[in-house]
Order: sequence, then structure tokens, then C-alpha cells
Amino acid sequence: MNKKKVLILTYYWPPAGGPGVQRWLKFVKYLPEFDIEPIVFVPENPNYPIVDESLISEVSEDITVINHRINEPYRWAGFLSKKSSKTISKGIISEDRDQSFIEKVMLFIRGNFFIPDARVGWVKPSVSFLLDFIQKENIETVITTGPPHSVHLIGYQLKQKLNIKWLADFRDPWTTIGYHKQLKLTSASKAKHKLLEKQVLNTANQVIVTSSVTKKEFQKITNKPIEIITNGYDNEAYVDFKMDSKFSLSHIGSLLSKRNPEILWRVLKDLITENTVFSKDFELVCVGLVSEEVQKSIKKHNLNDYVNYVGYVSHNESIVYQKKSQVLLLVEIDSIDTRCIIPGKLFEYMVSNRPIVAIGPKDSDVEQIIKETNTGHYFYYADYDSLKRIILEHYKAFLNNNLQSHPVGLQKYHRKALTKSLVKLL
Repeated sequence: MNKKKVLILTYYWPPAGGPGVQRWLKFVKYLPEFDIEPIVFVPENPNYPIVDESLISEVSEDITVINHRINEPYRWAGFLSKKSSKTISKGIISEDRDQSFIEKVMLFIRGNFFIPDARVGWVKPSVSFLLDFIQKENIETVITTGPPHSVHLIGYQLKQKLNIKWLADFRDPWTTIGYHKQLKLTSASKAKHKLLEKQVLNTANQVIVTSSVTKKEFQKITNKPIEIITNGYDNEAYVDFKMDSKFSLSHIGSLLSKRNPEILWRVLKDLITENTVFSKDFELVCVGLVSEEVQKSIKKHNLNDYVNYVGYVSHNESIVYQKKSQVLLLVEIDSIDTRCIIPGKLFEYMVSNRPIVAIGPKDSDVEQIIKETNTGHYFYYADYDSLKRIILEHYKAFLNNNLQSHPVGLQKYHRKALTKSLVKLL
């Protein structure tokens, strides 16, 4: 029996690091088990903001990966300011008051001259290359995944020129993503984003999103079918670890400028001041990028002596930190625009057997998932008393050597189960 060929267009692919690469790396891993042959199209010479060489080994040699050259403006931007170019490409944007003149100029150029994003230069050459490839290989189904949403423009143009089935996968929303407000968009640029978003949503045969909030948002723009397929967890290779001897509260991932839970820093400061034993046992662990604004806030609350800035680590190393930490911290920006954001690490947190302390906006998908799976507690940015109480409860459980989580119903979030949902759409 011949397997059905499906062409997957993605910007992020090993050795890219960070959360953007995980979703389709895992789908591609399991698709062959459902008689689907994935062919992956990626940039030949990408300028990835984060690199994780360890992920290369997760790509099976049986998978066909093709590529095409891309012109990356971030390379040229580095001549103006290497630091600003790197931080902006990683999604770390300073508050307006803290931005240098160069950073303001770069944000304006990024927002208004590269629509929908800085990878738009990949669209035209990719379409030209793939038109021949698709016909030659008799491919009937194409999947695009964004961000960067310029990848969807490749699918849009291919759909217009060829009789293909096109699925558009949105790992994040488009025009309502939080950082759009920081890109200094003109009214004309905002209108162009809206138009492109509408064209993509109304041309694709099937839209896939990762959250119910995004589905409701997109249903106002299109009548095309929209399916929710979240991110998930996979069977990780065995890792040798020893539980932290300290009462460690660990955040794994980027702490961007606005992802700054001052209420938590205040709770921790007060607990340290009020409880001498707690102060001796406590450690705040930050694994990943931490913006200068967040570091200043941590210092302002006199927590510098208690924080361990680990920096970026490989995905395999991050799994070790998840398993050995006493409590796992999840933080999202307090905004209506971030209710739909479900970090990929949430699902890895959920199977780590460690309790989660999450802080974010009201009515978020993350809050619902944590409650549904009994994997931790979710707090709003004004929940000082309840946040302090739960951290103390966790600390007492730590002292009694019985601190752990008691999850339920996680199986539906396994990557293979999620791939089965994808296959139904194919």
C-alpha cells in the first residue's frame, strides 16, 4: 500500500531550538505510523534565534526534507545593532521608555516594511520552487504552519495556482498576538495584516489552531472548518536526575519584558522575610532567556541572592530541570491577547510529576487545562493571598517529603494521539 504524501512547510526545524520546532517535529515522527509520508520543506540557510543541535537526532533518516534558500533581513539588521537584532528576533522587545533610537527604528522597519514578518522574502522563491516539486511528486495535500505567518502566504499562492488541499496550522494567532502592538504599525500596515489574515483563513480548506480562544477569534473571520489540536507531550528518553535539595521554583523558557509577575516576586520576598527556614531552603531557577526588565524587577524585590540564572539549555537538558525541580512555574502576560497562548512546555510540565504554579490572565486556555488535568494551581495577577498560601503549602509538603502532583486524563495530550486527530483531517 502506497503511503499518502503530505508536504509540510515550516520555518522552524532542527537545529532550530525553542518551542516553535517541537509541534511539527513530533507530528512528522508519528505520521508514518498512520500511512502518511511527510515531506518537510524548510529554509536552506535560516537565521534561527535559538539553536539546539541535539534535536537533529530526532529526525528520522527515512523522512524526506527539502529546502530552499531564504534572504534573512535580521542578518543585515545585525550591522546596525547586533544586540537589538538578536533580542528582537527572539521576541524580546523592551518597553517603549527603555528602547534606544536604533531599536525603535528597527521595530518600525520590521513592522512596516516586512509584512507579515521578516521571512516574507522566502515566499516568492519558495512558491516558484514548489510549483514544480508538487506536480512532479503528485502531492495532493499541503500543510503550512506559522508563525512566521509568511509561510501561510506560500500555501495561499500554491492553493491559487494548483488543485491541492491546503491545511493552515496556527501555533499562535496572527493580528491579535501581543507583540503586534509593539511593532509601531501604521494604519496601512495594520490593514494589510488584517487583509492577509482574512485571505489565508478564507482560502485554506482547513484551519488548525492550538486553543479554543483562537478558534472563537477566527470564527469571526471565516466559515471554513477550524479544528483545535493542542500541543502535547512525548515519551522522553530516560534521563538520570536527582531531585533538588532546595525548595526550587523553576521557570523553563523565556521571561519576556511583559512576562513579569511582580506579584510572585512580592510573595517570595515576603515569605523570605517572614520565614527564616524558608529563606534558607528556597531557590528561584530561571532556565532560558530572561529580559533585563524582569532581572531588574527580581533585583528590586531583593531576590538576587536566591535566583539561579541558568540561561538557555538544550531541550534534553530542560527535561532534566523539569523533573528535578520541586515546583514548576508557568507565567503568561496579563492581557486579553494572551488568553489563547498555551506554551508547549505546559504539557511537558504536566507529565513531570511536579506541581505547577501558573500565573496569567483570566479565562485562559491554560487555566482550563490545568484544572481539568489536576496538575497544579492557576492564579491571576491580583491573587496575592492565595498564591502565597499555595506556595507555603507546597513548601510544607516539601519538608514532609511528599510534594508531587496527581494528574488525571493526560493521555489525550500524547503526541501520537494528537497526530491521530491530524490524520482524520488529512
